[in-house]
Amino acid sequence: MTDDQLLRYARHILLQDIGIEGQERLLASHALVIGAGGLGSPVALYLGSAGVGRLTIVDHDRVDVTNLQRQIAHDLASVGQPKSESAKARIASLNPDVQVQAVTQRADAALLDTLVPQADVVLDCTDNFATRHAVNAACVRHGKPLVSGAAIGFDGQVSVYDTRPGPDGSNPSRGPCYACLFPPEQAFEEVACATMGVFAPLVGIIGTVQAAEALKLLTGVGRSLAGRLLMLDGRGMQWDEIAITQQPGCSVCGA
Repeated sequence: MTDDQLLRYARHILLQDIGIEGQERLLASHALVIGAGGLGSPVALYLGSAGVGRLTIVDHDRVDVTNLQRQIAHDLASVGQPKSESAKARIASLNPDVQVQAVTQRADAALLDTLVPQADVVLDCTDNFATRHAVNAACVRHGKPLVSGAAIGFDGQVSVYDTRPGPDGSNPSRGPCYACLFPPEQAFEEVACATMGVFAPLVGIIGTVQAAEALKLLTGVGRSLAGRLLMLDGRGMQWDEIAITQQPGCSVCGA
């Protein structure tokens, strides 16, 4: 670690649970962020500022003025630009040492099978079930932990889906996958910010929790949200937690 890095990350290094060793793990890590909108903005900015060495940001969309109410990685100057490129430029202004790959494509199965194996952690910051299920399936297939968040209106949720075997290689796995909670064969009502609206700080709260969970996974600090779903009622600022378990009949991760 260079003198400049020791200074930049001093507040992390002061934390006994992270220290120099943990910060070096972050610098050597690679995070894959799917979506550079409301959730992806705080995720990308916090992972970049925290010193995750490599970030791959995937988003097929371009910045629109309606995004600026909540998507803090973008500004007026970036309207019309690909969101992935705009987020890359914003991270570079915060921490030029981070290597950022901007991918302006839709996250389909073929692209995910290329990118997911390269990452140490995957963060789903998308806004539709089809992509969430594709990301989850790729993470299960390639044995990568997934940090998933969602936000609409005043309501948000976040969890970690980590189906990797325990440290000694034993089963059962550490937790369920996304499909255990939301089976792909069941129909769920799809709602969008464009029709339902979203409370601006809500995506910041959920996205920041996602970033925190990813940093914990990369450094080995604390207990992850695997097996637990956090739900936020933004009107009352009330958090609720429910336990979720792996479903033996799950079409994605079940035995």
